[in-house]
Amino acid sequence: MKFSCEKALLQSAIATTSRAASAKNTIPALEGILLEAGDELRLTGYNLETGIQTTVPADIRESGSLVLSARKFADVVGQLPDDMVNVAAEGLNVNIQCGATEYNIPAIDAEDFPELPEVESQSVLTLPRGVLSDMIGRTIFAVATNDGRPILTGSLFEVVEGLLTVVSVDGQRLALRRQRLEKAPAADLSFVVPGAALKEVKTICGDGEEDVEIMIGTRHILFRLANTQLVTRRLEGEFLNYRQSITWKSDICLKADVRRLVASISRASVILRENSKNPLRCIVGNGELYLSSVTAADGNSYDVCPVEGSGNDLHIGFNHRFMMDALKAVPTDQAKLLMGTPSTPCIIVPTDEPEGEESFLFMVLPVRMSASWDK
Repeated sequence: MKFSCEKALLQSAIATTSRAASAKNTIPALEGILLEAGDELRLTGYNLETGIQTTVPADIRESGSLVLSARKFADVVGQLPDDMVNVAAEGLNVNIQCGATEYNIPAIDAEDFPELPEVESQSVLTLPRGVLSDMIGRTIFAVATNDGRPILTGSLFEVVEGLLTVVSVDGQRLALRRQRLEKAPAADLSFVVPGAALKEVKTICGDGEEDVEIMIGTRHILFRLANTQLVTRRLEGEFLNYRQSITWKSDICLKADVRRLVASISRASVILRENSKNPLRCIVGNGELYLSSVTAADGNSYDVCPVEGSGNDLHIGFNHRFMMDALKAVPTDQAKLLMGTPSTPCIIVPTDEPEGEESFLFMVLPVRMSASWDK
């Protein structure tokens, strides 16, 4: 195998595909990147859960295939000067040369690298990459991180009558984003994508209007963007009925400046440690939201945020990180906060969109309090 490629292009391809390489595996090939030089130069990373494949322009003088350690390959190319990189392999010995710099590193037989699964497309979903990236970014934080219910470690994608809804839920909070599709599929569809794979999809997508094609197979999902594609398994099982989970019974409706509320919560919870079980205490007054935190070891903190509306001095507690995550995902300057009782969730929605058709919705369950407290 012999080829030449611009360093910047090769380095970018390595960075993209190495995200799917295993950090440590009993199969050494899974810690590497498969290089295939044929009609084009193709790089593949695959950890048996998610595979990322991309092609780059290259001057291929001799075809062939082999596997290089993802970490070592990235380190070597990263040290090279900004020029054409020449790669030549004799058996499993690889020479990498650029300018006056030269490396010789060992390779792994390409036969040891597993094939990516084929996706027999049943349905195809197409949308701008910027839209997909945004929808993932505003919901991924609520994906469950434990495997008590494996189906909840992914996000639900649902298309009904041309409206795409992405939903994540972990038992304590729910994040939902809706978007009307310009290119709607012929039939409604529903599938669940692992959260780990969606994080990589978001990275690959970035921003822009170029379309991403999503191919939905019986067991796998394929995301294709330009010269890069990601394949991952579908999560099987029954996803939570999110429509029934959303509690709309709320007597309190507040309108808040999102940035101002985030800053106020940040100040009031600064003494709470990362894994603190102490809640962010809230008293919903008339035009003001009183926020406080109390800990035995680190003292207490207090802040007030102005809001529109009244809560009749409702006393309610929340996990401060969950509330911050939800508010930071709000795409608008202002939002409505709907509350009812100390035991019903807080729902965050747009200020001017009809119920059930919101472009975003975040729900955070309260923390049960043993007793009320004073301002």
